[in-house]
Amino acid sequence: MKTRARVENGLVYLVLAAGGLFSLLPLIWLVRSSLMDMGQIFELPPIWIPDPFRFGNFKEALTILPFGRYFINTSIIVVFTMLGVIITCSISAYSFARMSWRGRDLVFGLLLSSMMLPYAVTLIPTFIGWSKLGLTNSFIPLIAPAWFGGGAFNIFLLRQFYLSIPRDLDEAAYVDGASHWRIFISIIIPLTRPALVVVGLFSFLASWNDFLGPLVYLNSESKYTLALGLQQFKGMYAAEWHLMMAAATVVLAPAIIVFFIGQRYFIEGITLTGIKA
Repeated sequence: MKTRARVENGLVYLVLAAGGLFSLLPLIWLVRSSLMDMGQIFELPPIWIPDPFRFGNFKEALTILPFGRYFINTSIIVVFTMLGVIITCSISAYSFARMSWRGRDLVFGLLLSSMMLPYAVTLIPTFIGWSKLGLTNSFIPLIAPAWFGGGAFNIFLLRQFYLSIPRDLDEAAYVDGASHWRIFISIIIPLTRPALVVVGLFSFLASWNDFLGPLVYLNSESKYTLALGLQQFKGMYAAEWHLMMAAATVVLAPAIIVFFIGQRYFIEGITLTGIKA
């Protein structure tokens, strides 16, 4: 029986390893292409090991365009968006999960229904609104929405997490004279750090990889983000694919690093969310 169990476990691990390798193929293709010249990238059959390794692609890709400026612009948007999402969606989720007020369930249902609206449906009226305010070609349209609730999905995620916290903690705090704000800061927030990290990771990845938002609202090259910077390697008649791949590898690295740093909290947050409905 032990031998059979080991064989079964070995087959499971083998299948999982094959699936993991298959999932990593796009990343492997990106990295190998970043170390090749244009001719090697598209050779058939594919060449998986660059010959020679062209590490100079990275230096050329990051100096041919002002990627330092793009990195600062992207960092500003990401930091303030993350702060807005974490602060406002946690407050909103607390209101839906731990407070009783008239029409709460109806408002929550309407909030969830907003998730069914595609981004493209609201893009034009939203752009017209920011244009009327004279705020296009600035970071405000990319940051300000995060400070008004933080997104329906993030509110739902945190609400489900808050519902898993025993109500006895709230009642004990009420007896001691604590207000909702005190309970939120001193009890709920410390107990929900994994969920907040999950929301922060989602917000970081969405802002870091956002292409459509900056493309619509930013006109000046000095305000471009990293995603728009990568697009400039592709011209009307030709594309510098080896430089694009090198720059994309560098742009992707921070997202991978942040994910690995927060993966323990990410897994814990996803696992514990929704234990109690």
